[in-house]
Amino acid sequence: MKKKREFQSSELVKSFARIYGFEEKLMAFEVKDFLNEYLNDALFSEIESVNLNKKILEIKIKSPLLKNDFRMRKTFFLTKFKEKFGEENFNDLVIL
Repeated sequence: MKKKREFQSSELVKSFARIYGFEEKLMAFEVKDFLNEYLNDALFSEIESVNLNKKILEIKIKSPLLKNDFRMRKTFFLTKFKEKFGEENFNDLVIL
């Protein structure tokens, strides 16, 4: 089993993120970790970046085939992220 990053369980880091306004970046790291667990290593290596900006999750993917797959399954992934991290954190999913 892969070791989780320590910042996920740290309430101190979450409080610090809330105070200094980088909660969205912290959430983007958690989504990226989730994708790392969910996808196999070959597929995960095609993900260039994950960002959260004003509750819009942006996933940048290098592979045209994987990009198309994510676009076709956009509702599935958005629902999965909302279930895992809370519906209040995401309004939309954009695949770049």
